[in-house]
Amino acid sequence: MTDTILCAIDVNRPEPERKVLKWAARLAEVEEAQLDVITVIPDYGMSVVGGFFSGDHTKKARAQAQELLRVYVGDVLGEEMNAKVRHVVGVGTAYHEILSVASKDGADIIVLGAHRPDLSDYLLGPNAARVVRHSNCSVFVVR
Repeated sequence: MTDTILCAIDVNRPEPERKVLKWAARLAEVEEAQLDVITVIPDYGMSVVGGFFSGDHTKKARAQAQELLRVYVGDVLGEEMNAKVRHVVGVGTAYHEILSVASKDGADIIVLGAHRPDLSDYLLGPNAARVVRHSNCSVFVVR
């Protein structure tokens, strides 16, 4: 039985992520599971980069991402379903935040999208591949 589904999307790529979010919503509906949707923003407070931003920049970026996420999910799934979704904004590297939230929330399935790999993906590994390799729960990858 599936209790929680974590859907990871990038709000900066609304069209490709639409398909990912719809798949996650369908799975949540079929399984009668809680749907959590996460997006991740960079950590602007990192030592090298932090000096270029004001002290409250991460807080402002997180609030803006939270609002973008709420509006986006509402547009794609409708406001009735959006009211039931838990919206999560992580700060840091995408794969690390996705895995961390999945672990903390006890997610049974992670749903995320993957683009067609290019040469750099084979050398470094995209976020989707890292999540698949290191996740303690099932991962559903939408192409």
